[in-house]
Amino acid sequence: MMSQRRNVSESELHEEPQAAETPRAANAIPEQRILDAARDLLLAVGMRRMSMADIARRADISRATLYRRWPNVRAVVAALVTREFTTFAAQVSAPAATGRESLVSAVTRLVGELRIHPLLRKVVDVDPEFLIPYLFHRTGATSDAQLELIEDAIRLGQADGSIRSGEPGMLARAVLLTAWSFTLSGPVFVADHAFPALDSELSVLLERYLAP
Repeated sequence: MMSQRRNVSESELHEEPQAAETPRAANAIPEQRILDAARDLLLAVGMRRMSMADIARRADISRATLYRRWPNVRAVVAALVTREFTTFAAQVSAPAATGRESLVSAVTRLVGELRIHPLLRKVVDVDPEFLIPYLFHRTGATSDAQLELIEDAIRLGQADGSIRSGEPGMLARAVLLTAWSFTLSGPVFVADHAFPALDSELSVLLERYLAP
């Protein structure tokens, strides 16, 4: 049975590959199948109570196959978070009159959706230490992807005259840091029913920051 009644130690989160099991080409297993299994486990028991063996069992693959893709649970969850963000980001873009309107609308909507996303809420509520390296020490694949998308949008807005002049990379970082704050800390400062009002304030803030 899946290990759901024990805490996985810190060493298991970074565990090394186990002895070889029946070989199977890693590229023969769809990555989405593995990440779907990890998502189900994360929502059910949290990251700290997951092991690589649990993920492999849930995905119906060998541990050796799983280890050929990722070295530990943290790496699998990082890939899962990146996938979830990429999926959401592709869904929030909408036609707008200007580059600024498009960017502000997309960021505001994305913040609102991610704030209540069950995967992020599970991490924040149960395994907040997963976020610490990305908040205090380094960027990750997800934040790098976020910066790239925002920077591209800022360049488009500058080209059509709707976004003020400035180094796009620095403007993108300011926008992303603001978005993170409203996403992660918003629930600390306002009740759930006030999220729409908070997002309206975020929209005003970004509009005025980016306007020429």
